[in-house]
Amino acid sequence: MNKVKLKSCLKTFYGITVVILLWYILHKAVNSAVVPSPLATFKYFFKVLPKTLTPHIVASLLRIFIALFLSVIIGVPIGLITGLSKKVDGVMAPILYILYPIPKIAFLPVLMIFFGLGNTPKIILMFIIIVFQIIMAVRDGVQEIPKELILSIKSLGVSKLETYKHLIFPATLPKIFTAVRISVGISIAVLFTSENFATTYGIGYFIMNSWSMINYLEMFSGIVALSIMGFILFKIIDVLENKFCHWVRIGKD
Repeated sequence: MNKVKLKSCLKTFYGITVVILLWYILHKAVNSAVVPSPLATFKYFFKVLPKTLTPHIVASLLRIFIALFLSVIIGVPIGLITGLSKKVDGVMAPILYILYPIPKIAFLPVLMIFFGLGNTPKIILMFIIIVFQIIMAVRDGVQEIPKELILSIKSLGVSKLETYKHLIFPATLPKIFTAVRISVGISIAVLFTSENFATTYGIGYFIMNSWSMINYLEMFSGIVALSIMGFILFKIIDVLENKFCHWVRIGKD
C-alpha cells in the first residue's frame, strides 16, 4: 500500500515539475509581463490566497458540488431504469441522443432569463451537463452486464433489491466514477465561462477581471487556483473510486 502511495506521489511530482518547467521556458521565451515566472506567480498566489482568492474558490466549489450532488442522485436512478427496461430505453434513448451532443453552454442565456442572474442558472447549467454524462454511463454500464449473470442471480431466488446491491450497482459504479471525472473537467470549463456573466465571485470572474485590469500576476494566480481546484477534485474522485471500486484497480498498480 505504501509503495502504491509513493508511486502516486512520484507521478504527481513528475507532472507538476514538467508543467512548471514548460511554464518557465515559455516565460523566458516570451520575455514579457504577459507570462510571469512561476516563482513570482506562486509568491503572489500565496499572498492573495487568504483574503482575496479564497471567497472565489469557495463560490466555484459550492456551485460544482451542488451540481454534482443533484446529478448523481437524479442521474443514477434514471440510468439504471433506462438500462434495465427496454420500454423505458425505447422512450429515453431518442431524447438522450438528441439532447446529449448539444453544447449545453448555449442554454446559459435562456437559463439566465428564467432563473435570474445569481447562482441558480450556473448550477443548472453544470447539472444538465453532468446528469446526461451519468445517465448515459449508467445506462451503458447496465446494458454491458452479461445476461447470463443476471439470469444466474435470478435463479438463486435473489430479490430485486439484492440484485441491485450485489450485481447491477457494483457493475455500473466504475462507469459512474468515469462519467463524474469527465464531467468535472467539462464543468470547470463551463463554469469558467458562466462566471463571467452577472457575478462578482468565482474563479472565472477573478481571472477575467484580472485580465481586464492588465494584472497578469493576479490572472495567473487565478489560473493556478483553478488548476489546484481541478486537481483536488480529481484526487477526491480517485480516492473514492479506489475505496468503492477497489477490484478495478487490481493489476493496474
